[in-house]
Amino acid sequence: MIAVLEGDGIGPEIMREALKVLKAVEEKYGHQFTLEFAPFGAGAYFSEGSPFPEKTKVVCDRADVIMKGPVGLAVERMNEIPQQYRPEVGAILPLRQRYDTFANYRPVRLPKALSHFSPLKPENLGDGIDILMIRELVGGIYFGGKVEGPTTHMQYAVDDCCYTEEQVRRVALVAFDEARKRKCKMINIHKANVLATSRFWNAVVEEVAKDYPEVPYQSVLVDNAAYQLVINPSMFNGVCLLENMMGDILTDQAGGVIGSLGLMPSACIGPNKGYVEPAHGSAPDIAGRNIANPYSMIGSVALMFEKCLNLPVEGKEVWDTLFAVFERGYTTNELAGGYPAEKILSTSGFGDMVVEIIRNK
Repeated sequence: MIAVLEGDGIGPEIMREALKVLKAVEEKYGHQFTLEFAPFGAGAYFSEGSPFPEKTKVVCDRADVIMKGPVGLAVERMNEIPQQYRPEVGAILPLRQRYDTFANYRPVRLPKALSHFSPLKPENLGDGIDILMIRELVGGIYFGGKVEGPTTHMQYAVDDCCYTEEQVRRVALVAFDEARKRKCKMINIHKANVLATSRFWNAVVEEVAKDYPEVPYQSVLVDNAAYQLVINPSMFNGVCLLENMMGDILTDQAGGVIGSLGLMPSACIGPNKGYVEPAHGSAPDIAGRNIANPYSMIGSVALMFEKCLNLPVEGKEVWDTLFAVFERGYTTNELAGGYPAEKILSTSGFGDMVVEIIRNK
């Protein structure tokens, strides 16, 4: 059973296209997927009193895997929600914690033939970009202790960043396993010249590296990584390992490098369960206009097949089909610079074309 959390803003629109693709794969390969919808996000707070209602937890608990759309409403509506009930704090972090989804997979892919999507010069892109970013997702500063308060002389705030050996080791194993499988290098991104947590992180990662002598290993400071990601992104082709906050920032930067966060699917995997989601936000300003790019949500279906359901053939077919749409000369609204109007697909038009290609292969 698949729990479907449509989310807010453009969430229901892009989820609709992902489910169309799921249905096409289901029919082609003879699978049977049962779907159960549940409220989640800012809209759920207004309708249910919680961004992650108890009935949604029940649905997610019995699901084999979870499909989640982006969450969040316009600023005016978000300002009506108390801090502890905002979807980031009251829904997303509790979802990750509940299922211990410690390994976040974010593929960053842009073939040379599609280099015009990127704002970078072609010479900066080399032969194309193919990076798998592995972000630790349930530790670090996002889950550490938080204090806000006044003293006699000033106000202050504290966010604790804490990692245990087990937290670092298990995500490092995921990254090295992926690099071994792909026969590529593994790049560890950190801030060990300043942060004690990064020095500890590195010590654990380098201990794990000893068990993977066949995997080329590289260590890069996060500020240098941010610079190189713009100047020479293909140097990261392979697997990159990042702690939680650095991963949050650099994966979004990577979305900018390839031209759009709409090209950034994501899978969040725990020991017993995972969920998939687009890496972008809910874009309430374009909700309901049928112009959002559903690639990231459909790509998350491909990741669901690969990482959650052990259906790699089906996953590859979805990946190949997504790129086939672009190779036919079509694009989406946010990537449309220089494209004629008849080549710009709507949200539903993009989903329809993916389904058509899958069915006619």
